[in-house]
Amino acid sequence: MDRAAHLRETIDPAACHAVIVHRGSVAVTDSGLALVPPGAHPDASSVVFLGTAHDQHLVTIVPDEPDSALPSHARWAPLRDVLMQASALEKGSLEAELATTAVAITTWHDTHGHCPRCGSPTQPRQAGWTRQCASCERELYPRTDPAMIVAITDDQDRLLLAHGARFSRRRYSVLAGFVEPGESLEHAVHREVREEVGIGVTDVTYLGSQPWPFPGSVMTAFKARAIETELHLDKEEILDARWVSRDELPELIEAGELVPPPVGSIASRMVAMWLRGDGGPMPGWGNDVSGT
Repeated sequence: MDRAAHLRETIDPAACHAVIVHRGSVAVTDSGLALVPPGAHPDASSVVFLGTAHDQHLVTIVPDEPDSALPSHARWAPLRDVLMQASALEKGSLEAELATTAVAITTWHDTHGHCPRCGSPTQPRQAGWTRQCASCERELYPRTDPAMIVAITDDQDRLLLAHGARFSRRRYSVLAGFVEPGESLEHAVHREVREEVGIGVTDVTYLGSQPWPFPGSVMTAFKARAIETELHLDKEEILDARWVSRDELPELIEAGELVPPPVGSIASRMVAMWLRGDGGPMPGWGNDVSGT
């Protein structure tokens, strides 16, 4: 998707195709996003210009009456389900970007209706990409919180998987956490690993990244090597953690003892890379844009 920032001052939203979102869910059909053509937009409380793709201008809208706004044969799907569906589609990377951007930007608008400095109402500007305070004129920009996620292996090339306190039953994933003020991404890897499972790591290496709007993050993926294997869990964020080999993981999943990260997540791709013995960097996000 070309975000086409140069069009934000002049674009006519009514002339664009629309991605419809409501409380973090997206209108979809079995074949992908349920785009609404120009002239058929429902009444909306929020409209944001997304950009252009396949020679179409695109906006996202939050309808006033969500149920009646659904196109024929469409349904509401949570963003996680949309990302899972998109992973199986030929045009899936574009579908995922559109849906993720739509949910992220509309969530930001929903939570920034008042100025954090003076409390006065704010109004959308720049086709929905900024908000401005009506009183002190402060400009607000969409916020993205950096987070790190790391695949840790030991000297036997076993992978560390953990069950978080907020995870669904038997769900295990690689470790992740938010970057705190004043620290680098790499430092966040060392700190979070030490805090959550009580071990040190080395050889921290960048793999890739994924926007993750729950509610507004970008997950920055790394791999690292453990310098010790005896785990000391904090028991507040991490309820269980284990080292698994490539032979053990499929058996644990088949037995129902362990549920892997959901398809469509960067964690799922990191686990799949380890299973293949692929050391990275991670293909996909970013590479098709910059080639770097």
